[in-house]
Amino acid sequence: MNWITKIIKAGEKIKTAIHKRATKEEIAKSDWTSCCKGPILKKDLEENLWVCPEPGCKKHHRISPKQRFDILFGKNNYEIFKTPIPKDDPLGFIDSKPYKERLKSARKKTGLDCSMVVAEGSINQIKITAVASDFDFMGASIGAAEGEAFLFAAQHAVDNKQPLLMVATGGGMKMQESSISLSQMTRTTLAINEVKAAGLPYIVLMADPVAGGITASYAMLGDIHIAEPGALIAFAGARVIQGTVKEELPEGFQRSEYVQKTGFVDMIVERKDLAEKIGILISILLNKKPVISTEENETSEDSQSLTKAAS
Repeated sequence: MNWITKIIKAGEKIKTAIHKRATKEEIAKSDWTSCCKGPILKKDLEENLWVCPEPGCKKHHRISPKQRFDILFGKNNYEIFKTPIPKDDPLGFIDSKPYKERLKSARKKTGLDCSMVVAEGSINQIKITAVASDFDFMGASIGAAEGEAFLFAAQHAVDNKQPLLMVATGGGMKMQESSISLSQMTRTTLAINEVKAAGLPYIVLMADPVAGGITASYAMLGDIHIAEPGALIAFAGARVIQGTVKEELPEGFQRSEYVQKTGFVDMIVERKDLAEKIGILISILLNKKPVISTEENETSEDSQSLTKAAS
């Protein structure tokens, strides 16, 4: 075998390897995912609430609304509501492919009608209206359907005198709906005002990532802002900002820990502690019987920080 033949055969092997590379769909259906130290079984990750178990990592992986509600309220211990769905593709938008096709693909992938899901559950025996977004549905971007879901949740909270919890995540507003999408920033803001006018708490939990018009509207209007560790919280992208100010950005810029230091996040809470901390906060805000644990009539440092955040 001469050297030319060897090169040709090596090239064929490379082509075969590239051809056999797993597709996104195959990766999604796999029993494995990846994190700091390489492959990790999804089953093991799920047992740890989809948080990397490595002490030096503890990455909070993105989860679906149903997984989120299971963690907050207990597995299947909640009711999911059917929310209004307006007409698809009101502008007949087409980029590399029609908007209707993108919606069809997202619905098939997630099993949802839109990226927002509204549910009712209980924490500390207090009924809560909760909204959570699915990043797998077109990056949880916001259009008319998501706006309707948020308004449904706000109205349900007011009608039933329940706190409203928003688990915010997503890349911003849907360009495929233009000004219709942008108007959801105003609509959600007005809905939040109604919740607050009814004397009900509006709590925002920011999960990776929160960006664009989401940050510029309902994600930053809470009575309390909670964030998961390491979550990206931004309006414009870091590269855009750096190119504008012509300066190096601080380390950890736009991550939840940095955003907390600058005053836009009240507290960072690990996923395993979210239900407990949210329950305490809601009890304080509703002036319910305190559920804060004390020892020898002394309030813990952790409880003091929660009371401060709620005041």
